[in-house]
Amino acid sequence: MKIAVAMVFFFGLFGLLGGQENPPARPVSPSVGLEVGQQAPAFALPDQFGHQQSNETLKGSKGTVLLFFRSADW
Repeated sequence: MKIAVAMVFFFGLFGLLGGQENPPARPVSPSVGLEVGQQAPAFALPDQFGHQQSNETLKGSKGTVLLFFRSADW
């Protein structure tokens, strides 16, 4: 039993000494989406009723807000 405890201690200590002092830097992920003020690309897609909707048909007097919601049952 003492030998097993000594081995666990030795390998644990060896593992700590052999570890990296500075972990490698995580790569920076690219930004997703548009920058503030950038116009969205033109699109045309069918809505839930089968009618074609585009960024021009959805445009209101004060602009357009698009919200993409992923349902929990997908």
